[in-house]
Amino acid sequence: MSNRELLNPTNSALILIDHQPQMAFGVQSIDRQTLKNNTVGLAKAAKIFNVPTIFTSVETQSFSGYIWPELLSVFPEQQPIERTSMNSWEDKKLVEAVKATGRKKLIIAALWTEVCLTFPALEALAEGYEVYIVTDASGGTTKEAHDMSVMRMVQAGAIPVTWQQVLLEYQRDWAHKDTYEAVMGLVLEHSGAYGMGVDYAYTMVHKAPQRTVS
Repeated sequence: MSNRELLNPTNSALILIDHQPQMAFGVQSIDRQTLKNNTVGLAKAAKIFNVPTIFTSVETQSFSGYIWPELLSVFPEQQPIERTSMNSWEDKKLVEAVKATGRKKLIIAALWTEVCLTFPALEALAEGYEVYIVTDASGGTTKEAHDMSVMRMVQAGAIPVTWQQVLLEYQRDWAHKDTYEAVMGLVLEHSGAYGMGVDYAYTMVHKAPQRTVS
């Protein structure tokens, strides 16, 4: 089965759906600052490894607000695909952008889990794509809504992953020095306790100078 093949930067694409203020206001399944941290970390991972990344937003002007600036700043050249439909897979521009990547493994994160993640995930699966749902860069209106939706997608064939799992699956080998420093920088910035451990190892074990952060 090809879904047992590890993710790598040449076989996958990232889709980030509706990470907008009004959508975040309704999220109750995860701490919203953690959600933002994880989503931005995921986008930066895609940037490091040159993974095709698609942003899409819904009803920006009339309801949802603009995609988080911290997220857009990772890919400043990207123009989000604006929609009216809750189901992004019903938007021809989105589907065309996905097809243009040439990738069959789709890594998707969205707000909300039970709507804007579930709908396109199920549709993409039905069209033969392999779907990886990033559960900690997505959020539902309740924990139950999030959990039941993840269960539904998994039963349909989607594969649940976390943002840091995607990052480390891309890096895979610390001998890959072309991305090593950028990955370590991302870990220090976004990986919480893991980043603290890296900082400790750098300074206390390897005797690197104490880092300063502006």
